[in-house]
Amino acid sequence: MDGGATLGTAVAGRYYDGVTSRAHRVVLRVRDGHACLEGEAERSAPLNEIRVSERSTHAPRKLTFADDTVFEPDDRRVMDALLHETGHRDSTVVGMQQSWRAVLFSLVALVVVLAVGYLFALPAGAKLVARMLPATVERQLGDGVLDVLDRQVFKPTKLPASRRAELAQAFAQLAPPEDGAPPYRLVFRRSRIGPNAFALPSGDIVLTDELVNLLEDDKAVLATLAHELGHLHERHMTRRLIQGSVVAAAITVVVGDAGSLVAGLPAMALDMHYSRDAEQEADDYAAAMLHQNGIPLAHMERLFTTLEGLEKEHGTMPAYLASHPPSAERLARLRERAR
Repeated sequence: MDGGATLGTAVAGRYYDGVTSRAHRVVLRVRDGHACLEGEAERSAPLNEIRVSERSTHAPRKLTFADDTVFEPDDRRVMDALLHETGHRDSTVVGMQQSWRAVLFSLVALVVVLAVGYLFALPAGAKLVARMLPATVERQLGDGVLDVLDRQVFKPTKLPASRRAELAQAFAQLAPPEDGAPPYRLVFRRSRIGPNAFALPSGDIVLTDELVNLLEDDKAVLATLAHELGHLHERHMTRRLIQGSVVAAAITVVVGDAGSLVAGLPAMALDMHYSRDAEQEADDYAAAMLHQNGIPLAHMERLFTTLEGLEKEHGTMPAYLASHPPSAERLARLRERAR
């Protein structure tokens, strides 16, 4: 509040001295830059030491003195008139709060910020955090997940040991792309949900018997494994976990407790829908790995076309298609690379 000589407006109201609950009847006047109370209680204080409450639609504006005692006017309109005479002006923030245009603009701006954060900042931040996470944390994220899946979804593989060793050795002999390959462990399982393959943050690449038998092409199986290795290389599942559990991931980084993330990891592993960019990154990694080893990309195309044919034949989408959708765009990109 600001004020010069004695102002004409007098404001009747109640003064609370902070000692008792009694409301003292007083009149507020402004003299020589001081707020003066007269009546059942008397006091004077410089205007610059008094806090004025924010404007409200119905409630009167209160004055709070330096010692936290309070003056409450009877008539808010008279109080507003006195404040106007003193030259009091609300802050910009308070003024915006009273403007529906400013509130609407703020809401729109908030929505835009949240959308930009979700679409761009959060994925970029998740990628950065995933790169910074030590391998031990990622192993903790995947620890025990396979056991849960074994109890609920998987059965022991029926592929002969020689067949499993043949595929594992063939994949291990492939030279990785120039930027290297992450550590991995190939795990064979029989599935209740049909042909599937996915990679866990722990480095486990799960391959089902159903997918191996369906493809009938070892090089297509290798292409599948290369694609999943690409997801591991880019830490896609870890990034998705971070995006879906930002707060829990922050706790993981600070205190190393990944329990809240692990709880939902088994379901996420089976129903992981990667973004277009993530699928393209995994496709590109697999294509580079196949090219590095002289394997035609036609074997990678066979994976997609075989599964699509299965969907058309039975009218249901295979599990692998549900989590790794082979769109026409992805096939077109592969064929473009093959030229």
